[in-house]
Amino acid sequence: MASNLRELRERRNSVATTQKITRAMELIASSRIVRAQRNVRSATPYSQELTRALSAVIAHTREDHPLTRATQDPKRSAVLLITSDRGLAGSYSSNVLKAGEGLLASLEGQEVDVYLCGRKAVQYFDFRKRGYTKVWDGFSDSPSYGDARKISDELIRSFLEPTEEGGVDQIHIVYTHFESMLTQKVRVLRLLPMEIIDAADDASDAEPADSSQPPADTPQTDDTSDVFHEYHFEPHPATVLDQLLPLYVANRVHFALLQAAASELASRQQAMKSATDNAEQLIDTLGRQANQARQAAITQEITEIVGGAAALAESTSQE
Repeated sequence: MASNLRELRERRNSVATTQKITRAMELIASSRIVRAQRNVRSATPYSQELTRALSAVIAHTREDHPLTRATQDPKRSAVLLITSDRGLAGSYSSNVLKAGEGLLASLEGQEVDVYLCGRKAVQYFDFRKRGYTKVWDGFSDSPSYGDARKISDELIRSFLEPTEEGGVDQIHIVYTHFESMLTQKVRVLRLLPMEIIDAADDASDAEPADSSQPPADTPQTDDTSDVFHEYHFEPHPATVLDQLLPLYVANRVHFALLQAAASELASRQQAMKSATDNAEQLIDTLGRQANQARQAAITQEITEIVGGAAALAESTSQE
């Protein structure tokens, strides 16, 4: 009985120590997610204006640009999977990898180059002894524009290369879109050949959507045509397009990284909160079991004392 009581107390102390760790990680994630959301909001104006300027250029030129040229029958594709560097974030990385597997299955029949962002994706592919083309890691919860530019430059280079020399016909990104502290959804985005997407669609978490306005990716020719006439392109729209399109690709990657970072921190905060709450319940249960064991031990000792006293009294009376 004493050994059982000691084991319960040791388990309770161990769980209490673990609870302190999960509580600390919950608080850290809660504080960092505020900065992650602020980064998303800060990047939104630049993204919106870049999209606006690029749409204006495209409206003024009919030239076929390599980054917007779609292949009718793609032979090679690339997929970028954005996961976390660390665990303890619930099903965050596993959801991305599951969606990535679905995308890879849909590309069956094509040669696929897999690019990985985050150590969890690397561990997943290494464990299954599957190959990948390139890895970026170490910044999953705090990405910078420089990190995004490194990724986008590599993807653009691969897209512009002929397929006979190892290039690809299209590139997809699989990442997690942050909607709220409780909701994060995995998205699959075709990065190249490019489709112009309003950044407001990706920044919907920064400000509430106005239901009276059309969707962010809906063309608004009546409103934008007048604005487009205010642009003057020097030296030529095609030259401006050459400069803006790589910036737009880098911006799309940067936005995906920022959204993924906010989603990772939100998932980690929720996972650590759940672990802390579960630890609290387990501590209560172990404490109750320890009290019951202690009471049972005391009752047994009293019973033994009373029984011994009764036996002693009986033996004395017989004498």
